[in-house]
Amino acid sequence: MKTTTKKISDTKVEIKVTLDAADLKKARSGAIENLSKHLKVQGFRKGKAPLSLVEKNLNPNDIASETIDLAIRTNMQDVFNAVKITPLAITGANVTKYVPDDTAEYTVTAEILPEVKLGDFKNLKTKMESPEASKQDIQDIIDNILNAYAEKKVVQRAAKDGDEVIIDFVGKKDGVEFPGGSAKDHHLLLGSGQFIPGFEEGIVGHSSGDKFELELTFPKNYPEKSLAGEKTVFEVLLKQVNEVVKPEENDELAKKCGDFQTMDDLRADIKKNLETQNRHRLTEKYRDDLVKELVEKSKISAPEILIQDQLRFIRDDVVRNAAAYNMSLEQYLEHAGQNFEEWEKAASELAEARVKASLALQILARDQKISATDEEVEAKIAELKDVYKKSKEAMANLKKPEVRQDIKNRMIIDKTMDFLVAANGGDAIMNQPAKKEPKTTAKKPAKTTKSSKPAAEKKAAKTVKASKTTKKSAKAEE
Repeated sequence: MKTTTKKISDTKVEIKVTLDAADLKKARSGAIENLSKHLKVQGFRKGKAPLSLVEKNLNPNDIASETIDLAIRTNMQDVFNAVKITPLAITGANVTKYVPDDTAEYTVTAEILPEVKLGDFKNLKTKMESPEASKQDIQDIIDNILNAYAEKKVVQRAAKDGDEVIIDFVGKKDGVEFPGGSAKDHHLLLGSGQFIPGFEEGIVGHSSGDKFELELTFPKNYPEKSLAGEKTVFEVLLKQVNEVVKPEENDELAKKCGDFQTMDDLRADIKKNLETQNRHRLTEKYRDDLVKELVEKSKISAPEILIQDQLRFIRDDVVRNAAAYNMSLEQYLEHAGQNFEEWEKAASELAEARVKASLALQILARDQKISATDEEVEAKIAELKDVYKKSKEAMANLKKPEVRQDIKNRMIIDKTMDFLVAANGGDAIMNQPAKKEPKTTAKKPAKTTKSSKPAAEKKAAKTVKASKTTKKSAKAEE
């Protein structure tokens, strides 16, 4: 057997294979044996006749066809071993020349892992943002607490900013009601900016019992494309005006929120909780941004087969989300203000980014000899068994070799991410001890009942999210 390799791209190869008479002779014997299983020879049970007799009863064309097919199948691994390539997927085999019992030539095309040239991973410019909570962040929480503890008093006067109104409304476009544009007994805090521009402003100055119309144009970037930039009319009935009387921002308010004696105690607790949340969010962002910069500084091509794998994972996630709302994928995307082509383009870009990030981390792990020991894998599996002990399906999956390998791969990726962070000094910020604050948590006031959001409210639905390279990785092993 002779082979010649031609590189089609960074992720595709074509191998020309030439078989001689000896290669074909071995395949021919196997071909006759395979065909004998389906041949009935007089005087013998089906499949039990001697091969020399079987050959005489077979069509020579059938023998030739089965021989070349078998030769290609049985030699495939030897072909890739000869050229020292591990294929991700064999995408085609085409016979170009075949003289039975003498010679054969064929080409094999395959998707392969590309050669990855990592950039300098030690001097990345990405920095982690400070998790410190600003005074405004803290005040925003205080304002929410003030609103939650506010008393509402019915008043007989014109509505103004800061009041809560109870309204019925019907939204129409071209004289026809549109989905999600109507509600009854809807509670709305004027000045909150919950509705499209002009809606809340149009209520200001009206009193309870007033019926009026608001002629409004939806923003051009409104997620629901059937309404974006469209002129509409809202028929509104103002049923009640409530003056919102907020409590004073003092130590008595702090005591209502939990084990606090002063507003300073409450603010310190809010600050601590905000910075804990910020640290978690910014750590994830920092790790993702590090890998993104490493990919940008490296030479990496993403094999199409791995992109399609990731695209399937992304699509499955969105389909599951849609099913939770009893929607099809198309309905879910329409509700989010996207069409399928737009979503698929964004999802494909995300899938490619995930594959490249995974390949970069795999090569970094290989170069730095980062691995996960059997003991570490067993400990992780034991941890997962404890979490999923009530699920028979999950417990059964944890015994599968491929699942164990996937767990090991994920552990190596996580270790590699930790290595990359440390190599760029990020652990110094990420592992800073939290500032000592009172070990208390603000007590939340009872939640008020909220009605379902109508279409007039602002909304932003995202169906394709930024990748989490530390959580998901393309299934490609070195």
